[in-house]
Amino acid sequence: MARVVILGAGVSGHTTASFLGKWLGKKHEIIVVSPNKNWNWIPSNIWVGVGAMQPKDVIFELEPVYKKINVNFKQAKATTIHPEGDASHAGGFVTIEYTGQGKEGTTETVEYDYLVNATGPKLNFAATEGLGPDNGHTVSVCTYGHAEHASEELAAAIERMQKGEKLKFVIGTGHGMCTCQGAAFEYIFNVEQVIREAGVRDNAEIYWLSNEYEMGDFGMGGMHIKRGGYITNGKVFTESIMAERGIKWITQAHVSKVEKGIIHYEQLDGTIGKLAFDFSMLIPPFAGVGLKAFNKAGEEITDKVFAPNGFMKVDADYTPKPYEEWRAADWPKTYQTPLYKNIFAAGIAFAPPHLISKPMQSVNGTPINPTPPRTGMPSGMIGKAVALSIRDMVNGAVEPTHTASMAEMGAACVASVGHGFFKGGAAAMTVFPVVPDFEKYPDFGRDTDLTFGEVGLAGHWIKHTLHHLFLHKAKLRPGWTLIPE
Repeated sequence: MARVVILGAGVSGHTTASFLGKWLGKKHEIIVVSPNKNWNWIPSNIWVGVGAMQPKDVIFELEPVYKKINVNFKQAKATTIHPEGDASHAGGFVTIEYTGQGKEGTTETVEYDYLVNATGPKLNFAATEGLGPDNGHTVSVCTYGHAEHASEELAAAIERMQKGEKLKFVIGTGHGMCTCQGAAFEYIFNVEQVIREAGVRDNAEIYWLSNEYEMGDFGMGGMHIKRGGYITNGKVFTESIMAERGIKWITQAHVSKVEKGIIHYEQLDGTIGKLAFDFSMLIPPFAGVGLKAFNKAGEEITDKVFAPNGFMKVDADYTPKPYEEWRAADWPKTYQTPLYKNIFAAGIAFAPPHLISKPMQSVNGTPINPTPPRTGMPSGMIGKAVALSIRDMVNGAVEPTHTASMAEMGAACVASVGHGFFKGGAAAMTVFPVVPDFEKYPDFGRDTDLTFGEVGLAGHWIKHTLHHLFLHKAKLRPGWTLIPE
């Protein structure tokens, strides 16, 4: 009997666990280790953050769901990985520390035949002084708890405007190396819509503050989209949406410090600026969760298994190269680690081989460029590919059998605004592939027939439909396997 241990139960880890539980759960042992007892459909945290949904609408408890498919759930966080075992363990194992299930603070070793690192990111608010809701001055929508707090702060700001105050809102990225511009992009439009519906739009000045070189970069090096039969630069597409709603923007910005009511930032040209605010939601940079790795002799090998940012190295080409020499083929396909063939890293947990957007530094030497996005659809597709490979390797395959390169997959982003059935709207965009391939698509790096953008009510309906479909799928309800990742 094989034992598969999955660290993390986000989009990628939960996808891997769900399929392995279905395929192997009765004959083999599947264990999920996650510090959170609840699964969170993170894209809908945006709506929690403006009061359109409650936390209960975007979460459910994991353990009862896993029992359906014979998956053992441990509410704990992994702390160390021992791929070669030690004097007491013949094979690989992980050490975990419980965060729930009545075992808080206790530690345990869990042996594995196959290990999947799907721990996702550490929300690195500490990278910018004063950033974040816990020890800083900004709010967040990265977790459902953060989003609920953001909704409360937003409601208080609206109440102040209803009493006649004029307030300034700043939404975007809180560091020069952030990713997830798409989440902030969607949130700013929902905030603007809620303020407009409250009848106080004239009392609100709204700013988009981003580390993107130009609008529409999204950490993907920008894009050219087909719209109305014409090829349009993503910059024009996104700027037009901002301008239509009276939102101002500042790009090429690294937030260096946040004080109460003041954001300090630096731009690529060396400009040092300050931006006052009454309400601010800034996405933090991501880092690995801090797992350590040790060999059989107990010597630390973290730097061999993980990249400096804490994400796990996989089957990518990490050779340092000038930006112009990076290729789509550098990106991982199987997500198997090169040193240990029974370890995989899925979703945000894997280390990208290079940036997609061009690396840039300010005249002061500060890096200011988005890092690659790996959330949502790509995470789900990677999780399923890893599950397929492990299933086949358990059944005798000698190497991974399935691939999910981000240079060979597309992704869709639906930034929905509002929550009414007839008064909402959305900016819907697709890209194919996520990582540009200029060898295959020399003009724009992507297939323009599959990379397009539209604005309208239909996209809003799609986003709401996807919310319910993905919760249905994640709860493993009848027909869940028919819903694509």
